[in-house]
Amino acid sequence: MANWKVDIAHTEVGFKVKHMMVTNVRGNFTGVEGSVEGDPNDLTDAKITFNIDASTINTNNEDRDNHLRSEDFFDAEKYPEITFNSTEIVETGEDEYDVTGDLTIKDTTKKATFKVTRTGAGKNPWGVDVVGFEAETKISRKEFGLTWNQALETGGVLVGDEITITAELQVNPA
Repeated sequence: MANWKVDIAHTEVGFKVKHMMVTNVRGNFTGVEGSVEGDPNDLTDAKITFNIDASTINTNNEDRDNHLRSEDFFDAEKYPEITFNSTEIVETGEDEYDVTGDLTIKDTTKKATFKVTRTGAGKNPWGVDVVGFEAETKISRKEFGLTWNQALETGGVLVGDEITITAELQVNPA
Protein backbone atom coordinates (compact mmCIF):
# COMPACT_ATOMS: atom_id res chain seq x y z
CA MET A 1 0.00 0.00 0.00
CA ALA A 2 1.22 3.48 -0.82
CA ASN A 3 1.72 6.07 1.90
CA TRP A 4 0.73 9.68 1.34
CA LYS A 5 1.10 12.61 3.71
CA VAL A 6 -0.88 15.79 4.06
CA ASP A 7 0.95 18.75 2.52
CA ILE A 8 0.37 21.35 5.23
CA ALA A 9 1.36 24.21 2.91
CA HIS A 10 -1.67 23.36 0.76
CA THR A 11 -4.10 22.24 3.46
CA GLU A 12 -6.58 24.02 5.71
CA VAL A 13 -8.74 22.53 8.44
CA GLY A 14 -11.43 24.97 9.48
CA PHE A 15 -14.71 25.28 11.30
CA LYS A 16 -17.67 27.54 11.78
CA VAL A 17 -20.13 27.96 14.64
CA LYS A 18 -23.12 30.22 15.20
CA HIS A 19 -22.37 33.28 17.35
CA MET A 20 -25.18 34.98 19.28
CA MET A 21 -27.59 33.03 17.07
CA VAL A 22 -27.14 35.56 14.23
CA THR A 23 -23.70 35.17 12.61
CA ASN A 24 -21.00 32.56 12.13
CA VAL A 25 -17.55 32.67 13.64
CA ARG A 26 -14.98 30.91 11.48
CA GLY A 27 -11.57 29.66 12.40
CA ASN A 28 -8.90 27.15 11.52
CA PHE A 29 -6.05 25.11 12.95
CA THR A 30 -2.53 25.66 11.63
CA GLY A 31 -0.95 22.60 13.28
CA VAL A 32 -2.22 19.74 11.15
CA GLU A 33 -0.61 16.40 10.29
CA GLY A 34 -2.27 13.62 8.38
CA SER A 35 -1.77 10.62 6.18
CA VAL A 36 -3.53 8.41 3.69
CA GLU A 37 -2.36 4.82 3.60
CA GLY A 38 -3.64 3.45 0.31
CA ASP A 39 -4.59 4.76 -3.10
CA PRO A 40 -5.78 8.40 -2.96
CA ASN A 41 -7.42 7.89 -6.35
CA ASP A 42 -9.71 5.24 -4.80
CA LEU A 43 -10.15 5.70 -1.06
CA THR A 44 -12.35 2.65 -0.47
CA ASP A 45 -9.48 0.57 1.01
CA ALA A 46 -7.50 3.47 2.50
CA LYS A 47 -6.69 4.27 6.11
CA ILE A 48 -6.86 8.00 6.88
CA THR A 49 -5.46 9.64 10.01
CA PHE A 50 -5.30 13.25 11.22
CA ASN A 51 -3.68 14.87 14.23
CA ILE A 52 -4.46 18.49 14.97
CA ASP A 53 -2.60 20.59 17.52
CA ALA A 54 -5.48 22.12 19.52
CA SER A 55 -3.31 25.05 20.62
CA THR A 56 -3.02 26.27 17.01
CA ILE A 57 -6.65 27.38 16.84
CA ASN A 58 -7.02 30.72 15.06
CA THR A 59 -10.18 32.82 14.77
CA ASN A 60 -8.37 36.12 14.17
CA ASN A 61 -9.20 37.24 17.71
CA GLU A 62 -6.48 36.63 20.31
CA ASP A 63 -8.78 36.86 23.34
CA ARG A 64 -11.27 34.40 21.82
CA ASP A 65 -8.46 32.05 20.74
CA ASN A 66 -7.03 32.04 24.26
CA HIS A 67 -10.51 31.31 25.65
CA LEU A 68 -10.93 28.44 23.18
CA ARG A 69 -7.57 26.98 24.33
CA SER A 70 -8.66 27.20 27.99
CA GLU A 71 -10.41 24.62 30.18
CA ASP A 72 -13.77 26.12 29.12
CA PHE A 73 -13.32 24.64 25.64
CA PHE A 74 -10.42 22.54 24.27
CA ASP A 75 -8.26 22.54 27.43
CA ALA A 76 -5.31 22.39 25.01
CA GLU A 77 -2.73 22.07 27.76
CA LYS A 78 -4.31 18.86 29.10
CA TYR A 79 -5.61 17.58 25.71
CA PRO A 80 -3.11 18.85 23.13
CA GLU A 81 -4.38 16.86 20.13
CA ILE A 82 -7.61 16.43 18.23
CA THR A 83 -7.47 13.17 16.26
CA PHE A 84 -9.37 11.38 13.53
CA ASN A 85 -8.83 7.76 12.46
CA SER A 86 -10.95 6.32 9.68
CA THR A 87 -12.80 3.06 10.32
CA GLU A 88 -14.94 2.76 7.18
CA ILE A 89 -14.89 4.38 3.74
CA VAL A 90 -17.81 4.03 1.35
CA GLU A 91 -17.79 5.31 -2.22
CA THR A 92 -21.01 7.30 -2.75
CA GLY A 93 -20.39 8.59 -6.29
CA GLU A 94 -17.64 9.38 -8.74
CA ASP A 95 -14.79 10.75 -6.61
CA GLU A 96 -17.15 11.02 -3.61
CA TYR A 97 -16.92 9.14 -0.32
CA ASP A 98 -18.37 8.90 3.15
CA VAL A 99 -15.35 8.60 5.43
CA THR A 100 -16.41 7.45 8.90
CA GLY A 101 -14.03 7.27 11.79
CA ASP A 102 -13.24 7.97 15.41
CA LEU A 103 -13.01 11.70 16.16
CA THR A 104 -11.43 12.50 19.52
CA ILE A 105 -11.72 15.93 21.10
CA LYS A 106 -10.54 16.34 24.68
CA ASP A 107 -11.19 12.96 26.29
CA THR A 108 -14.24 12.05 24.19
CA THR A 109 -14.26 9.83 21.09
CA LYS A 110 -17.32 9.68 18.84
CA LYS A 111 -18.03 8.44 15.33
CA ALA A 112 -18.03 11.18 12.70
CA THR A 113 -18.66 10.88 8.97
CA PHE A 114 -17.02 13.30 6.59
CA LYS A 115 -18.43 13.83 3.09
CA VAL A 116 -15.22 13.74 1.01
CA THR A 117 -14.77 14.75 -2.61
CA ARG A 118 -11.60 14.07 -4.56
CA THR A 119 -11.08 17.42 -6.32
CA GLY A 120 -8.26 16.50 -8.67
CA ALA A 121 -4.82 15.02 -9.19
CA GLY A 122 -1.68 15.95 -11.07
CA LYS A 123 2.04 16.62 -10.81
CA ASN A 124 3.46 19.72 -9.20
CA PRO A 125 6.24 21.71 -10.95
CA TRP A 126 8.85 19.39 -9.39
CA GLY A 127 7.26 16.24 -10.79
CA VAL A 128 5.69 15.08 -7.52
CA ASP A 129 2.23 13.52 -7.68
CA VAL A 130 -0.44 15.43 -5.74
CA VAL A 131 -4.10 14.70 -5.03
CA GLY A 132 -6.64 17.16 -3.65
CA PHE A 133 -9.72 16.63 -1.46
CA GLU A 134 -12.48 18.59 0.21
CA ALA A 135 -14.22 17.24 3.31
CA GLU A 136 -17.05 18.36 5.58
CA THR A 137 -18.95 17.13 8.61
CA LYS A 138 -21.15 18.56 11.36
CA ILE A 139 -20.85 17.68 15.03
CA SER A 140 -22.46 18.67 18.31
CA ARG A 141 -19.80 20.38 20.39
CA LYS A 142 -21.64 19.42 23.58
CA GLU A 143 -21.19 15.72 22.73
CA PHE A 144 -17.42 16.32 22.92
CA GLY A 145 -17.51 18.09 26.28
CA LEU A 146 -17.30 21.61 24.81
CA THR A 147 -20.22 22.85 26.90
CA TRP A 148 -19.29 26.38 27.99
CA ASN A 149 -21.90 28.93 27.01
CA GLN A 150 -23.56 32.13 28.09
CA ALA A 151 -27.27 32.95 27.98
CA LEU A 152 -28.19 36.09 26.06
CA GLU A 153 -30.40 38.79 27.53
CA THR A 154 -32.55 38.65 24.38
CA GLY A 155 -32.89 34.86 24.54
CA GLY A 156 -30.72 32.13 23.12
CA VAL A 157 -27.04 31.54 23.75
CA LEU A 158 -23.70 33.04 22.81
CA VAL A 159 -22.26 29.93 21.10
CA GLY A 160 -24.23 27.49 18.96
CA ASP A 161 -23.99 23.75 19.47
CA GLU A 162 -23.53 22.64 15.84
CA ILE A 163 -19.99 22.91 14.50
CA THR A 164 -19.28 22.53 10.80
CA ILE A 165 -15.77 21.17 10.24
CA THR A 166 -14.21 21.57 6.79
CA ALA A 167 -10.94 20.52 5.25
CA GLU A 168 -9.33 21.38 1.96
CA LEU A 169 -6.24 19.32 1.58
CA GLN A 170 -3.53 18.08 -0.69
CA VAL A 171 -1.62 14.86 -0.24
CA ASN A 172 1.79 13.92 -1.63
CA PRO A 173 3.69 10.61 -1.57
CA ALA A 174 5.37 10.10 1.83
